[in-house]
Amino acid sequence: MTFKGKAPGSGSGEMSRRTQLLRPSIALSAKQVSEARRMRRAGAEPDAIAEAMALPRDEVEKALVQMRSARPETTRGTLNVTLAAHRLIMKERIGEEPIWQTMDRMLDELLRLRAAAAPRRKPAAPRQDDLLLPLPISNPRDA
Repeated sequence: MTFKGKAPGSGSGEMSRRTQLLRPSIALSAKQVSEARRMRRAGAEPDAIAEAMALPRDEVEKALVQMRSARPETTRGTLNVTLAAHRLIMKERIGEEPIWQTMDRMLDELLRLRAAAAPRRKPAAPRQDDLLLPLPISNPRDA
């Protein structure tokens, strides 16, 4: 039996609507926000970004504060296991394979190994009820 999971949905990892509503509004277009964030990732300071884009510094800062940043250590919430188990799973990854694929591959291997190691079972003995022959149905005319 091959273990085959299902990839996370297209919206997984996106910010919830509730979180978006709690964030302050930014007076920049989506294109301006992405450009400011691109410049920040390239190493530009907020003042330089605001000046280069001819935008108010405080609006640029709002866009940059809401940027996602790489986390040096993955939290337990990302993969709900102990940190030791997380390290093991990360060691088992092949290249940049998504963690869900690594988990599917490991579970598939576990199930195959268990099936190979399981002793061959004898067919179950028939139950006592199965051994009894059905009684003939008596016909009142035969009596």
